[in-house]
Amino acid sequence: MSNDLFAPRVPEEVAARRPLADRLRPKTLAEVTGQEHLTGENGVLKRMIESGSLGSMIFWGPPGTGKTTVARLLSGEAGLAFEQISAIFSGVADLKKVFETARLRRMDGRQTLLFVDEIHRFNRAQQDSFLPVMEDGTVILVGATTENPSFELNAALLSRARVLTFKAHDEQSLEELLKRAEASEQKPLPLTEEARASLIRMADGDGRAVLTLAEEVWRAAREGESFDTEGLTRIVQRRAPVYDKAQDGHYNLISALHKSVRGSDPDAALYYLARMFDAGEDPLYLGRRLVRMAVEDIGLADPQALVICNAAKDAYDYLGSPEGELALAQACVYLATAPKSNAVYTAFKAASQAAKQNGSLLPPKHILNAPTKLMKGEGYGEGYRYDHDEPDAFSGQDYFPEKMGRQTFYDPPERGFERDIRKRLEWWAKLRKERNPR
Repeated sequence: MSNDLFAPRVPEEVAARRPLADRLRPKTLAEVTGQEHLTGENGVLKRMIESGSLGSMIFWGPPGTGKTTVARLLSGEAGLAFEQISAIFSGVADLKKVFETARLRRMDGRQTLLFVDEIHRFNRAQQDSFLPVMEDGTVILVGATTENPSFELNAALLSRARVLTFKAHDEQSLEELLKRAEASEQKPLPLTEEARASLIRMADGDGRAVLTLAEEVWRAAREGESFDTEGLTRIVQRRAPVYDKAQDGHYNLISALHKSVRGSDPDAALYYLARMFDAGEDPLYLGRRLVRMAVEDIGLADPQALVICNAAKDAYDYLGSPEGELALAQACVYLATAPKSNAVYTAFKAASQAAKQNGSLLPPKHILNAPTKLMKGEGYGEGYRYDHDEPDAFSGQDYFPEKMGRQTFYDPPERGFERDIRKRLEWWAKLRKERNPR
């Protein structure tokens, strides 16, 4: 008697039931949605297939945009053997096995498409191991990454592979996926129109996520039941925003926040600040960045900007969340609505460059202290005029090294408080010329 008689019986329909996202994987490149710039009739990948020549590629894009699916379809349509590994679970030994298998396969006249998921997780030495097998044609490498390849991948690897960008799904392509799901399940999603739109927003551009959420809705719905937005929120856990505090999502949003402040758009600045709070960003990091914006983009056009940002940072440190977040929001709006000037920022960069280019020039001797007889004998301090004893508390002396000559780095604009600073500088320049004609 077979032991199978005593094994628990699993209905065939249950055993064969795979997740909806897996069942709806496209069977051809033409069925891929959301990446028409790559897979459409005039897409890059379509043209590669037609030319009969595939090269190594890096697929860069957010999760759930079809990178793995497209790689698998490419191998099928190009008649290549398909191998897949993940940088998270694979090491050097695994790579050696895959390379050896590909070499043996090549000797039989068949090339291998090697798909490496999360390729940015490999260290630089591991990334370098791909170079020989790419160069001799043992494998066509297709690496997938959610992170910016320019920062995460070796230059040598990037020089041998073409980077193709996968876009996050827009509302239209996510709606198309939902329609396919409804056709496959042969029933509509039990959602109101508003709830359906909310579900699409929850997916946050992730095709796999929108199908998973749809599947959860079908599981939760009773006979004849339909969910509004509030009901959807109850049965489906809201997905966290796609945001990695150490990677691209972080840099993209802080860049958007900074540029919105610089562009004097308080509404956009508040939106990006709120998104970063929502994603769990460290508020004190945001406080430090606001301080940076105050000195880089507002500067002396409004000297209070730096004071207010430091106060907001201290207020958050004192109050914590959520009360302290309002202080940072207030500072953010103050910066966005303040007059803008990068004059000090630009002047400091110019001064730094001059310091590097001109070497260790001695300051003019008349502004050097002379604590010893030897130094007095060398002329240190000779001819120095104490500004407070001069008319208008201004002597007009030259303070630059003689070999360098007078330089101008700071050029305040006619905006905000710097309008007054400019008037002072022009007045001092006039006095300098009058009192020290040369």
